[in-house]
Amino acid sequence: MNNCTGNDALGNSYGREHAWQLLTEWTLSESLRKHALGVEACVTACGEAEAGRLGLEGEARRAFIELYATTALLHDFDYERHPTAEEHPFVGVRELERLGWPEELRTAILGHAEYSGVPRLTHLAKSLFACDELAGFLTACALVKPTKAIADVEVASVRKKMKDKAFARGVNRADILQGVAELGVELDAHIGFCLEAMKRRAPELGL
Repeated sequence: MNNCTGNDALGNSYGREHAWQLLTEWTLSESLRKHALGVEACVTACGEAEAGRLGLEGEARRAFIELYATTALLHDFDYERHPTAEEHPFVGVRELERLGWPEELRTAILGHAEYSGVPRLTHLAKSLFACDELAGFLTACALVKPTKAIADVEVASVRKKMKDKAFARGVNRADILQGVAELGVELDAHIGFCLEAMKRRAPELGL
């Protein structure tokens, strides 16, 4: 696995701080930044669980989890400038390659776009795909609450709203279902898992 926290000859790091700087440089929309943070919360939690399953400790665990976090933060970083299917995420991935970001990160970002044709073979790629649309949907579920708080969102209400095609039309339900199937988890369990991950970072997400 490539180490996303290394440095190149110019001293450029590939950690979370650098990923956030790149995201905010390319993305001015507050809602898109919040989406990146929501996906990061869920994908990082997946990384933490997988690191535990693999028995990783110390620096290996930290680097592994940071790869998940940075991949999530950067998955849509080019979307504001290049929103078409012809350009996103391809333009962004070319820029990430130019800057020296790890191949595993870049491949996962390509794979989160179903139309890219890039297979999702790693746990990282599957996690990103399984969390992307769902994080957006959970945010939408929170924002229609009187409190606008993710703490008030429950799994049962999320499942009910998934059946309502008029709610959050922009969220691809098929991708959510495909994502949990590829990740090998139950839908309710994954919804609950992502809800808890986002609840832990509710202030940062504005929820």
